[in-house]
Amino acid sequence: MSTEANPYAMPAPAQKSTKETVKNALSLWGRKVGEASRKAEDLSRNTWQHLRTAPSMTEAAVGRIAQGTKVLAEGGHDRIFRQAFSAPPDEQLRKSYACYLSTSAGPVMGVMYLSTARVAFCSDTPLSYEAHAGDNTEWSYYKVAIPLHRLRAAIPSASKVKPAEKFIQLVSMENHEFWLMGFVNYSSAVVHLQEALSGFHNLQA
Repeated sequence: MSTEANPYAMPAPAQKSTKETVKNALSLWGRKVGEASRKAEDLSRNTWQHLRTAPSMTEAAVGRIAQGTKVLAEGGHDRIFRQAFSAPPDEQLRKSYACYLSTSAGPVMGVMYLSTARVAFCSDTPLSYEAHAGDNTEWSYYKVAIPLHRLRAAIPSASKVKPAEKFIQLVSMENHEFWLMGFVNYSSAVVHLQEALSGFHNLQA
């Protein structure tokens, strides 16, 4: 663009440092876009796997929407966690993850909670079971709660046949095992579980 006829234009060569700054900024932006794209792909893949884990994908999708509505209506995961597990005021919820718990009757959709004192799971909806020698059918939420000081290990793994199927095996000090699967945010769940377990055991050492 010619600036000879424009007395207000003041062209000046960009300093090398300015060029380098722009180059570095573009490079950083490109890396962040790449990371965001990978995270979006992982989230999409994990969400698809989450829905596929249920016996019915339609019911799973509807159930997940219903759970989201419940979380909003009741004031967030923290309040639901405290109500479900009667958590004391000094226990703080760190993370919550949509997932399934493996049971003998099949995968149960729910939420894994990680607090400063325990790792817990609660089903999204009540499940039916027979009570009093089969005379009555009752309904109850499926819950699991392991205090961090009783948690021996949190082991990530994947199916050899279907690598997209990923699990977290929780092992208590008494060697009770619980298998969680179908995480929407699997990598984060693994990292925060292992960090919490390592940090808690280091404090106890």
